Amino acid sequence: MEEGARSCLLRFRHRLEEDMKPPYLMDHMISDGVMSMDEEEKIRTQPTRKDQAVALLELLLRKDNNAYISFYNALVKEAYDDLANLLHDGLPQILSYAQNNSSDGLTSYVKMVLSEGGVPQRPVVFVNRQELLNRVREKLYQLQKDSGWVTVFGMAGSGKSVLAAEAVRNHGIIEECFPGGIHWLSIGQLDKPDLLVKIQSLCFRLEQSLNGQCLNRPPSSLDEAKERLRFLMLRRYPRSLLILDDVWDSAVLRVFDIHCRILLTTRNRSLTDSVSGAKYEVEVESGLDENKALEILSLYTKTKPHSLPEEARSIVRECKGSPLVVSLIGALLKEKPNRWRYYLSQLQQKQFKRIRKSSSYDYDALDQAMAASLEVLPDEHRKLYKDLTVIEKDIKIPAKVLCILWDLEPEEVEDILQEFVNKSLLFVDSHNKPYLYYLHDLQLDFLVEQNRDQLENLHTKVVRQYQQHYRNGPPTSGDEESLYWIRFLTYHMAKANLTQELYSLMFSLNWVSIKARIMGPAHLINDYMEYGPILDKENSEVRSQFQEFLSLNGHQLEQRPFPDVVQLALSQPQTSEVYRQALQQAQNLTITGKLYFDWLNKSSVESLSRLVIHPHQGSIYSACFSNNGAKIATCGASRTLKVFRSVTGEKLTEIQAHDDEVLCCAFSPDDRLLATCSSDRKVKVWSVEQANLLRVFEEEHEEQVNHCQFTNTRRKLLLATCSNDECMNVWNLNRPNSQNTMFGHFEPVNHCCFSPDDTYLATSSNDGTVKLFQVSSANEWKTINVSIMFAENDGEVLVKCSTWTADGKRIICAKCGCLFETSTGFNVLAVLFCGKIVCACIFQLWDLRPEANKKMADCSGHLSWVHRVQFSPDGSQLLSCSDDQTVRMWETKRIHTSSAVCLKRDSDVLFSEEEIIVSAADNCNRLQVSFLGKVPSGKLLATLQGHTKTVLRCHFSQNGQTLITSSEDTTIRVWRWQSGEVRVLEGHKEQVRCFSLLSNTLANTRLLSWSFDGTVKVWDIETGEKLQDIEAHQGAILSGHVSPDGCFFATTSADKTVKVQLSWQCVHTLSGHQDCVRSCRFSWDSRCLATGDDNGEIRLWSVKEGCLLKICSQESKDGMDSLHGGWVTDMHFSPDDSLLVSTGGYIKWWNVENGEALQTFYPTGTALKRIHVSSDFSTFVTIDSIGILYILQRVV
Repeated sequence: MEEGARSCLLRFRHRLEEDMKPPYLMDHMISDGVMSMDEEEKIRTQPTRKDQAVALLELLLRKDNNAYISFYNALVKEAYDDLANLLHDGLPQILSYAQNNSSDGLTSYVKMVLSEGGVPQRPVVFVNRQELLNRVREKLYQLQKDSGWVTVFGMAGSGKSVLAAEAVRNHGIIEECFPGGIHWLSIGQLDKPDLLVKIQSLCFRLEQSLNGQCLNRPPSSLDEAKERLRFLMLRRYPRSLLILDDVWDSAVLRVFDIHCRILLTTRNRSLTDSVSGAKYEVEVESGLDENKALEILSLYTKTKPHSLPEEARSIVRECKGSPLVVSLIGALLKEKPNRWRYYLSQLQQKQFKRIRKSSSYDYDALDQAMAASLEVLPDEHRKLYKDLTVIEKDIKIPAKVLCILWDLEPEEVEDILQEFVNKSLLFVDSHNKPYLYYLHDLQLDFLVEQNRDQLENLHTKVVRQYQQHYRNGPPTSGDEESLYWIRFLTYHMAKANLTQELYSLMFSLNWVSIKARIMGPAHLINDYMEYGPILDKENSEVRSQFQEFLSLNGHQLEQRPFPDVVQLALSQPQTSEVYRQALQQAQNLTITGKLYFDWLNKSSVESLSRLVIHPHQGSIYSACFSNNGAKIATCGASRTLKVFRSVTGEKLTEIQAHDDEVLCCAFSPDDRLLATCSSDRKVKVWSVEQANLLRVFEEEHEEQVNHCQFTNTRRKLLLATCSNDECMNVWNLNRPNSQNTMFGHFEPVNHCCFSPDDTYLATSSNDGTVKLFQVSSANEWKTINVSIMFAENDGEVLVKCSTWTADGKRIICAKCGCLFETSTGFNVLAVLFCGKIVCACIFQLWDLRPEANKKMADCSGHLSWVHRVQFSPDGSQLLSCSDDQTVRMWETKRIHTSSAVCLKRDSDVLFSEEEIIVSAADNCNRLQVSFLGKVPSGKLLATLQGHTKTVLRCHFSQNGQTLITSSEDTTIRVWRWQSGEVRVLEGHKEQVRCFSLLSNTLANTRLLSWSFDGTVKVWDIETGEKLQDIEAHQGAILSGHVSPDGCFFATTSADKTVKVQLSWQCVHTLSGHQDCVRSCRFSWDSRCLATGDDNGEIRLWSVKEGCLLKICSQESKDGMDSLHGGWVTDMHFSPDDSLLVSTGGYIKWWNVENGEALQTFYPTGTALKRIHVSSDFSTFVTIDSIGILYILQRVV
């Protein structure tokens, strides 16, 4: 109670005690819900009127503002005007809404707002719990000026949802606090994919309310959904209230931590500990008091409370006042009002037991109420109700699903369901169209227990009815009915033990395509994990192939528009069942005109990746396994710490961990704690399970903290950290400051790690040393001067990391440039030891046994610098994180030793009937000429040396005897590649990006070249003479092309223009691109010019008129990505000019006539530079950013 109100009561206490008559006042206070019947009884038993007045005032002083207001209103109503005037000045500010409570507040405006926001309607039988209601509304008024959380918590079945809905059913609350609206979202026990679907639906509803239609694509991840919801709630719906009903998981709640106003109902009081903002709580008692419970029974039976039989009180006591159970019994008594004793005996006869110890449900009462409820159903309806046993918890199903299950007409099903709803045996969500029906968890638990021996048969019935109805193929409409079948069909098959049906379904590429399109890849991956033991009995290899396909292509399957799954699957190994099905489907679909392309040489590229995760925006600096191998923690430039399941990649936790980049994370030995360190100089320790902060150490380190690691054993838990301040600290988590500080290095310390027995701490520094410290005393024990071993090198020796062998007898370290014991000369940033295998972050696996000492594998896959790697505890898996924003998990047993030669993306290809010859520069600026037959073998034919810088372009003459190259060294070289003879063309002042022969005839020896210097030059390649020199653009020339008829020449530039030249004169300057124009290509009839820019846009122009004909479809633009995932770097027309192929981040084929995309191929790397096309437009050759060669052939 506010101090002013309390002061008024104390100041005028004597006057009140003398004049008022408590019995009349207490009747009003009981009606307002601020006083219970028991409290009234205690006051009435006082011997005199004055004693009663004294007791009432003592009670009032222990209550809240609402009790004061109710007492004041009672004085007014009973004509104690003089006493009321004494208390008027002490009235709390809450009066404005308390007065509104005198009516139910259900204006047409309130009804409209609640209906639009999806707030559930008031139950048919409703009992007002005014005291609780006032407490909730008082807390909601705290959100009037600022965002925050109001938590309504209590055990299940206590009426939290009804209370939350009733609290906002008030005109004053909506008008004064939440004029932006009320938005209701039922949560329950959701996994991440289901939560995403919920938020997608909410965002759709909010956006549709604004525009009448939703033009945005649904958010494809929880992070994106959170940002979309944040924008909508803060910008479009300010001062609105979001109600989250039945929240179980703090991880779910953090998704809604978007600084808006939220009311949530939950069973867990501590959920809001994990979120930021102001927090208020209202506790709901587990059961109704006896008077309220009796009121419910009286309303159902239309009997006055004082006229109820004695059995009524016994029923309330027996079920402990559970609102749910009292309602169930009341619904039964409504139809059979003379069965009081029977229903009481039903409750009493069954021995009480808890189905789940951890549950807060009162199962005992529910069992009895449910059994009694079912007995009043007709036999045929009781059998239908039993079918509901197969529904998963927290799942709502449309009536159409039950039409299929029961083989009844929709009207019959709706009537039966309405009967179940009327008897409180089923609940209906009437805000959805069509209506969705669901069981309370208690009811479902009861059904499962009652029908445990029939579960298999019940699930079998579901599957058989589905197969009968959808015998021509699964539903694909995406409505509520098809969503249910697509999501839960595998669940029913597994529960029914229909293994053959489950095999056929989950080993089907068609099913994968349908479910991935409708539900996304997360559900599918989870299916293969959950039902893996069943599928493995049929064929574990096939199950692994499908699961691997989804794990490595999940990021593609989340794109919109949805990619072609058949094309994705054609990149799988030829021995894979996924590839076999894809090839068969592709061959069938090509008859209808579809385009598909097979990657012919994919067998030469073996990926060790098992799972790819895209956890953060920005570089990822650290990724580590938990000690049990079940979880992965990651951190990086995004300042966040995230935890994932190591099997499926499902995100478990996300924490905004630091104020600057998070440089390292580490699990404790028991996996209960996670430590992080950051550029903000702080070290933090987190609870893995609760995702909350336990300790912060911020006083010791003076510069960024580079690394952290816990001790290896649980005997005495310590945490070690090292920093750019040249110091190492060892922390005892029970102390506020470091236990020991170690000195000795003279440069930043990059890494620290405990010996296997935790006796020593090894530290690695930029001063070229590894030091070993005794943990107990913090004394330096030994120094290993690594720089001495590399005395012949002039540069600094920066030791990046070190690790101990399993026996603790050897130290293995890495410096920038090499792995210490091997001196390979490769760039090594980190190294870890596991058994007998060491991994360096250049991504090579080494066997360091004395008898071996050799490289075991090159692990290509990351697209940028790799910062850290770690083995799983058993050494079977390897974790890597990179600047490319991905974390990859690798299987160390699936290794291969690949060549050290990595091809660059600039290449040329000769096609003939029997062979393919590829010329490409390698990482040493040498030209590698390789022979590739029908089955590519990669035989090396020649290596040509001469260019002093990167080779940018190479091209074969028509007869294949001459090879022309250009380079960053500003020269063009003409090679007789079989003899090694070379002619050098010099004249450009900057790098020569590209060139083109003016004619493909053997007689024509003229060559056109263009450069970053903005000029175009014409050469005679036989004599080396420069014939023409043209100033074409103000900016760098990025590409050029000569029309097939030899009349026109086009150049594109960084100045965003395209110039078309005729007889060396500019006839058209084409404008319209919004970014650098990177590529161009004439059609074979020379009538059309295609141009592509750095935003991924392709434009088609008329060469004759110089006007725009078409912009290729922009429907495939996804988020911030360009149409091509990067620059459009090359294009080619088909011989009949009907098709166009283009390269960028991936390869796309287009219909020239309408500009629509026909097919997309996603390479392993990115940034394709060129694509070479055979004359019949059936074979395509390119190289990606990580040096992988692709030979694609059109499927026929």
